[in-house]
Amino acid sequence: MAQETIKILMTDDHPMIIEGYQNTLLATKKESQNLIIDFATNCDESLSLINKSIALGEIYTVYFFDISMPPSSDGKIKSGQDLAMYVRQKSPRSKIVMLTMFDESYRIHSIINNINPEGFLIKSDLTSRELASAFQAVLKNPPFYSGTVNQIIKKTRFSNLEVDEVNHRILYLVSRGIKNKDIAKEMQLSLSSIEKKKKLLKEIFKVEEGDEKTLIEKARGYGFIS
Repeated sequence: MAQETIKILMTDDHPMIIEGYQNTLLATKKESQNLIIDFATNCDESLSLINKSIALGEIYTVYFFDISMPPSSDGKIKSGQDLAMYVRQKSPRSKIVMLTMFDESYRIHSIINNINPEGFLIKSDLTSRELASAFQAVLKNPPFYSGTVNQIIKKTRFSNLEVDEVNHRILYLVSRGIKNKDIAKEMQLSLSSIEKKKKLLKEIFKVEEGDEKTLIEKARGYGFIS
């Protein structure tokens, strides 16, 4: 039987977690699969391995990125999400699996919209069996989303409400109690733009002008924020 060599890079700042993922994949791989697994415990190490693989033409088949990572030493790469976006630009044929402890709706939608990963796993959902299933699905029949991710996506889709990326982020920041002037600064928009977009959001969710509490309650009910 011909062997299929699959190169994998796992990036997580907890070495024991990487070891667990590695052992699971090696124990559950198909007989025809030969896994070569590299790992990185910070953004700098990961970026170095990504660039080296591209330069040598030895592209990784699958990347596993933990979202919450300390930033790179130059501050340009701030998280596993930034590493994934870098891979999307430099190695578009590689498959990406995102892993996170967060189950915040906005963050999940943002990652799907910006990265469209072949796999998206919430760590609290994860078992050895699910990781093994996710890996094989990512290789042959992506995407594979864990249960929590699927529930959040379905809830917003069933609402039939259209909320774009910018307005979704405004909803998320408002839900965290961030003031308009600080939202404008963070999103690099004018204060009047933020006010107009919040007015539009209230129209989308059928909320009276000025009623931010109800806006957040409705957005949470429809699954746009957690």
